[in-house]
Amino acid sequence: MIRFSDVTKSFGAKRVLDHFSLEIPDGQTTVLLGYSGTGKSVALKHIVGLLEPDQGTVDVDGQVVHELSRDDLVRLRSSIGYVFQFAALFDSLSVFDNVALGLRQQRRAEPDVAARVAESLERVGLADQGDRFPSELSGGMRKRVGIARAIALEPRYILYDEPTTGLDPVTSAVIDELMVRTKRDLGVTGVVVTHDMRSAFAVADRIAMLYQGRVHAVGTVDEIRRTEDPVVRQFIEGRP
Repeated sequence: MIRFSDVTKSFGAKRVLDHFSLEIPDGQTTVLLGYSGTGKSVALKHIVGLLEPDQGTVDVDGQVVHELSRDDLVRLRSSIGYVFQFAALFDSLSVFDNVALGLRQQRRAEPDVAARVAESLERVGLADQGDRFPSELSGGMRKRVGIARAIALEPRYILYDEPTTGLDPVTSAVIDELMVRTKRDLGVTGVVVTHDMRSAFAVADRIAMLYQGRVHAVGTVDEIRRTEDPVVRQFIEGRP
């Protein structure tokens, strides 16, 4: 389980997370919703130790992330796949080598690397694209390569940062279906940061809405759909 406990994080005078607390249950996909600047991506980065809280703790499977040694943090990160907003692929590497990168950092044998990369690309529908380079791919294909790189490590958790940003509705639906299948087939726990309500309703088991740096509302998809909370309704309906 991932647990945020009373997490506060500021950048200069701006407090982004303000006593933020949330539990991410195992085996489910939890979506973090909210307006831009409400701390969604900041919360995600705390899970892998890219940021440290000013106050409070983030623990993953009972380990307080910011207290881990360098070696223990490396081990923790090996159990977490991270899908970046714009895929964060290396342009100078082929699709195969991008997906293989984390595996090679773990010093896995090349036959194992090749097998894992092939399986991961097959899962995202890109089995025949390993020799191509990111510049030759569409935005949706680059996103799928990012997901393949994440699942290649056989993670316990996958963190998705704005996975459908910049994609057309049809391609977004393909990414949504891929996230759903990844949870179903691999049993991973997912955390998805988005402001895309259609995507959120498609992939979530639970939704947590952040507002002013805290969890304002949390519930199942049906509970969030039906809520009469004015802040949540305004966001869902896209009203200014």
